[in-house]
Amino acid sequence: MRCWSNESRGVLPLAVSSSSVAPFLDLSVSNPSHYSGVRVRELRTWLVEVLSSVAPETDGLGVRFTSDLGIRELNREYRHRDKATDVLSFPGESTPEGDYLGDICISIPTARRQAMAAGHGLDFELRVLLLHGVLHCLGYDHETDGGEMERLEKRLRKRWIGVPTAATQEGAA
Repeated sequence: MRCWSNESRGVLPLAVSSSSVAPFLDLSVSNPSHYSGVRVRELRTWLVEVLSSVAPETDGLGVRFTSDLGIRELNREYRHRDKATDVLSFPGESTPEGDYLGDICISIPTARRQAMAAGHGLDFELRVLLLHGVLHCLGYDHETDGGEMERLEKRLRKRWIGVPTAATQEGAA
């Protein structure tokens, strides 16, 4: 399911290693409202690295940054919950054309509030939410899996995000 099929998509070459990483990844990271502080290029590069490790067979992923209202509408339509949330994930599917991992939608206003409350920067928070969304697209569900997703996410955060530092706290004050 591609929730925003009219978005421009970019095919990025990946460094092909001995693993089974697809040579090209259709990765769309869009910020249509041009939220400040959202470093799309850096997040895209980071996502390519994460996906090559945790989902090497995937051919595509879509990410969209939106408003509280936008994510509330998606949450109401797809989860029947009439409230804003931080991140929504829509798992994709395997087709003859490839393995589309899915779509991730993140509310920037909610992410900013969460970053401020946690004392770290927006970029750090977005990486946390993106990793969380990727795991949901891979089929993990923290609401039903007895802690499996939480344990995996904790390990992956250490590897791919680290702990907040002075650099990641920029913009948190």
